[in-house]
Amino acid sequence: MKAPIARPVKIVALGLNYALHAAEGKFQVPKEPIIFLKAGSSVVGPGETVRIPRGLGRMDHEVELAVIIGKTASGVKRRNAYRYIAGYTIANDVSARDLQTKDLEKKHPWFRSKSFDTFTPLGPWMVTTDEIGAPVHLDVECLVNGKRRQKANTREMVFDIPRVIEFISKYITLDAGDVISTGTPEGIGPIRHGDTMVCRIDKIGELRNPVRNR
Repeated sequence: MKAPIARPVKIVALGLNYALHAAEGKFQVPKEPIIFLKAGSSVVGPGETVRIPRGLGRMDHEVELAVIIGKTASGVKRRNAYRYIAGYTIANDVSARDLQTKDLEKKHPWFRSKSFDTFTPLGPWMVTTDEIGAPVHLDVECLVNGKRRQKANTREMVFDIPRVIEFISKYITLDAGDVISTGTPEGIGPIRHGDTMVCRIDKIGELRNPVRNR
């Protein structure tokens, strides 16, 4: 099964958009959204294998609500933000954590630690805005080998979706098919060869991906 958006031109992701996730990493809660890009080539669909590069240390799962943009958005006001959304899906922002830590220490961007091939599972499908409405009270969870690692609700986001779209579109024009990954809650943890990750969000479904070494 393919990802609902197989090769997005832009994946704009958020860092530290849940306060408890910021706390577990010993970061301060941001005063404005922290955004970074991921490569479109990192996307895989439900059931597809996440391939772990050798020699890079710890790799983590990160379940996230993903927003799929429906039309060109530039300079969008918060009150109008939902008009630009086609729908929602689940993202797993797989991260090469040790590499990301090195980049943070050097004040380098997070792009490379987040953009390896297969590091952005998306799916299982897109749920349209008329089916789900405003996704402000959705339970979000990630299980690894049947054990829950992450559990939160989208109401816990530091910056809600309208604020995020307003902020991003102030600097970057968003086009139809672009993806915004809205940040992960607390409970991130390592994944290894042989693991199975299951990410779930209310009203959207379940995204399941096995993990294997390259």
